[in-house]
Amino acid sequence: MKTKLLRFGLLLVLVIGITLAIIYRDQIDSSALEQWVQNAGAAGPVVFMLVYAIGTVFFLPGSVLTLAGGALFGPVWGTLYNLTGATLGAALAFLVARYLASDWVANKTGGRVKQLITGVETEGWRFVAFVRLVPLFPFNLLNYALGLTRIGLWPYVIATYIFMLPGAFAYTYLGYAGREAVAGDMSLVQLIQMGSIALALLASVAFIPRIIGRLRRKPMLSIPDLKKRLDAGDELLILDVRNAEDFVGEQGHIVNAINIPLKDLSNRINELAGNLEKTISIVCRTDRRSLEAAELLLKQGFADVHVAQGGMTEWNRSGFAVEH
Repeated sequence: MKTKLLRFGLLLVLVIGITLAIIYRDQIDSSALEQWVQNAGAAGPVVFMLVYAIGTVFFLPGSVLTLAGGALFGPVWGTLYNLTGATLGAALAFLVARYLASDWVANKTGGRVKQLITGVETEGWRFVAFVRLVPLFPFNLLNYALGLTRIGLWPYVIATYIFMLPGAFAYTYLGYAGREAVAGDMSLVQLIQMGSIALALLASVAFIPRIIGRLRRKPMLSIPDLKKRLDAGDELLILDVRNAEDFVGEQGHIVNAINIPLKDLSNRINELAGNLEKTISIVCRTDRRSLEAAELLLKQGFADVHVAQGGMTEWNRSGFAVEH
């Protein structure tokens, strides 16, 4: 009973705090925050990080706080304080969500939602790293959502701190550049240089999702290597994404392969739900459709997906056995 009351009280405080933050978010004055921190003297950085952490829990706009950190402390120390405050707030939100609802979510979810959560848990810190590097994901909401999974606290905190660094530095530098420009402490040339650096940093953050997407792709698996793994008895799922006619047609198919045509894969993804952590080799006539299928499986949380390079064309060219 005491635990239920504690959870209810925490939930009530959280709801009221988030509601007030949303209602009055347009009235948040970064200059007032800067004045408050400056008045704190030597304790200013600690005050700022605590404000940032509390703001993260209650959905205050992180961009305003980050820009203020750059204006107050400069690009180096500002990045450190912004990153520390944001990570502390992310950890608090993560723990609150885990305490309030993780058991309920684990017991009540099923189907695609359960599959999605399992996929996130399988990726672990790698998923945290990916979403922290992609600034398009809603930071405050994501902290609570990840708390509902079984990802460990320390992998979550460490990945958050490390992989938020590029975005934190970019926005902190932008806040610093804005303050210098307003203060008029820079020449026109310096202002242009600083603005160019800030824009370059933001542009690099915008391209990070593409870079990470490429890093997440598993390497192609050559047909000879695939054959060796099958002969060695490796636990390997062969997913053939050709049409049913091709599966039993002239090229045949690999023994024990499962056929789900690419056009049906999205609707039939649940048929593969028990293989999230299993090695999957995707086969088609060449490897074009296999690449599309691999992207789809990776987005759904499948952890070890490979594309058979050259597909059934290369398999047949190598003279390996097939079924029709």
